[in-house]
Amino acid sequence: MRVIGVDPGTKVLGYCILDTLDRDVKCLTSGTILGGSSKEVAYRLGILYRELQNVIEYWKPDTLAIEEPFVAPSRGAKSAILVGQAQSVALILAVRHGISIHRYAPTKVKSLVASYGAGTKQQVQASVRILLGLGDEPLSEDASDAIAIALCHIYQTKTLLSVRT
Repeated sequence: MRVIGVDPGTKVLGYCILDTLDRDVKCLTSGTILGGSSKEVAYRLGILYRELQNVIEYWKPDTLAIEEPFVAPSRGAKSAILVGQAQSVALILAVRHGISIHRYAPTKVKSLVASYGAGTKQQVQASVRILLGLGDEPLSEDASDAIAIALCHIYQTKTLLSVRT
C-alpha cells in the first residue's frame, strides 16, 4: 500500500508518501508546499493543486489519508474555511487520479501515533521520528503531521485487517 498523507493548509500544506510492505513502513518522501501568505487565496490554491499533482503523478499513491479540518475556537471560522479549501484541493486530485480517500480527526491521529489524543505537535513529531527511525533529519511540523496522518491510516487499516482474520 502506498499512502499519501496530507496536512491541509493554504499557506503551508504538509505531505508525505509512505510505503508498506508486510509490517515495514518506509517514508519515501515528505515535505511542504508553500502557498504563500501574501497572495490571493485562489492563487494559493492553484499553487497547491499544481505542486500536489506533481507529487501524486511522480509517486502514484493508491490511498489518500487526510486530516479533517479542525480549528480551535480562538482561530475562528475564516481559518476553518481556508483549511477546508486546501483539503478540497487534495480531495479533487485524489478523485481525479482514482485514489481512495480516508479522513481522520486530529484527535484520532494523535491517539494512534502519539498515544494521546491531545498531544502537542512536538509529541507527534517525536513519535513520528521514533516510529520511522528518522533520527535527526530535518522535518517540519507540517510534514510530520502529514506522516502522522498517513501512519494513522496504516495502523487503522492493519487493525481492521487483524480483526477480520
